[in-house]
Amino acid sequence: MTEIKIITSLHKSTKRNYLERMINEKVKCMKVAKKYGADYWDGDRKFGYGGYKYIPGRWTMVAKKIIKKYKLTNTSKILDVGCGKAFLLYEIKKILPNIKIVGIDISKHALKNAPDEIKPYLFKHDINKGLSFKKNSFNLVISLACLHNLKINKLIPTIKRIQTLSKNKYLMVESYRNEKELFNLQCWALTCESFFSKDEWKWIFKMTGYNGDFELIYFE
Repeated sequence: MTEIKIITSLHKSTKRNYLERMINEKVKCMKVAKKYGADYWDGDRKFGYGGYKYIPGRWTMVAKKIIKKYKLTNTSKILDVGCGKAFLLYEIKKILPNIKIVGIDISKHALKNAPDEIKPYLFKHDINKGLSFKKNSFNLVISLACLHNLKINKLIPTIKRIQTLSKNKYLMVESYRNEKELFNLQCWALTCESFFSKDEWKWIFKMTGYNGDFELIYFE
């Protein structure tokens, strides 16, 4: 189990007004966000992303880092759990045209608005209902900003299942290291169900037998 940093710099590039979100009908906005519909992805910022559009080059460096670190080739097969609009998979596919990709997400809206070129490889699925892929069926499994949206009773079996799907794994989740970051996370998060500190995440990974890579992002 190794902590890495692949997406932290991209995460830090976005400015966030934590207090504004907390006082802007946050309970109502949480209920809307958890439907993962058009409002969450492309509606008002108070409901989520505030317009999650494809920006050429934004995910290119992340894709290159993942390809290099996990030695992906055109014969590799990768699974993205909670792929959203699958912009990362799209960038990986552009670099490695023949790589086999699979993306799953709970959001019909996100998948509908993914790049046309990779839509055939994307599937609607609620991971609360499990992952039915065969053991070691991928060269890499990734999950970015998804697993913290599961409650603990679903989170643990999901991590255990991911552990069986590939030798290489990379999970990125939201976390905190101090009271300020916890407060900011609680202000900002709309869909998060698992608010865990760095030590707690590491304990969960160890307890589930997870031996892949992980990245924790913070709201400083």
